[in-house]
Amino acid sequence: MTAPGTTGLDIPRGRATTPDGLLVVDKPQGWTSHDVVARTRRLAATKKVGHAGTLDPMATGVLVLGVGRATRLLTYLVGADKEYAATVRLGQTTITDDAEGEVAAAPGAGPLLTADGVDTAALERALAALRGPISQVPSAVSAIKVDGRRAYARVRQGEEVALAARTVTIHRLEVTAPPRVVEVPGATVVDVDVVVGCSSGTYVRALARDLGAALGTGGHLTALRRTSVGPFTLAQARSVPDLAAEVAAQADAAEPAGLRTLTLTEAATTAFPVRRLDEAQTRAVRVGKFLPPTGPAGAEPAAQQAGGGHPAVTAALAPDGHVVALLADRDGAARPVLVLDPA
Repeated sequence: MTAPGTTGLDIPRGRATTPDGLLVVDKPQGWTSHDVVARTRRLAATKKVGHAGTLDPMATGVLVLGVGRATRLLTYLVGADKEYAATVRLGQTTITDDAEGEVAAAPGAGPLLTADGVDTAALERALAALRGPISQVPSAVSAIKVDGRRAYARVRQGEEVALAARTVTIHRLEVTAPPRVVEVPGATVVDVDVVVGCSSGTYVRALARDLGAALGTGGHLTALRRTSVGPFTLAQARSVPDLAAEVAAQADAAEPAGLRTLTLTEAATTAFPVRRLDEAQTRAVRVGKFLPPTGPAGAEPAAQQAGGGHPAVTAALAPDGHVVALLADRDGAARPVLVLDPA
């Protein structure tokens, strides 16, 4: 697929505002997350579209979008765990820690090579040291703000940027295929395919950089595909052309329905544990009143908890099964932190 601003993808404009809900999109390579949001706004015929965490232009895969009132759910999805399929090149570093940047050094993968090929035992030891809670310094070319300006903007202007380390958790880091010895100009490198399961805020580019450093050879990321955000996976994702085709197919409809989304109730019950309310509790929550705490026994294990920098939340359902609010236990009560169906 061609990148935004080029020919090759004629996207129609929607005529009907898409219902409030979530869209799981398979972001194409070369597009920014904002590009996808902008195209979706046009297709959905609404300006109210947001995303639950960006992907670099080089990366592809799961991008969770909120449409209409569902944008209010995104705050509680940003902190969800992520999973990626990635390729790390060992023996070469770049200024961006990925394939989009200029090569900074190419010492080659000599420390990882033996007479029999790749030293997989050394590779596994280095991977093992990166699993679990780790202290990670984000890539300098990142969207983190330093004194009000994005780090990548400072780097592009020639400034030296030193970002503070942060604690992240690597739940899974495994090799998925035999490492490949590759000849590149001036060096022999090793390409390693891995799966990465991690907490929100993890930079997979930095993980590739640190893996190379641990092996004494340097490393960077050459491919990245996000396969899940919390419970939302590639199996649910639709491409931008798929979305465009859905709108185009309604061109002659008297009452076009807009894009098909996960409803607020489907989204909330997929992303969060569930608490079922009675009629009195439903009325109370709709006007922002507190309830007795949910507690671990009060929530059905419907899905993965998003969490992150916000309190753990529960989707509160009315007796008819539709979502009323998100609740969080605090100070001995379940408090509505987001009312989706006010009185």
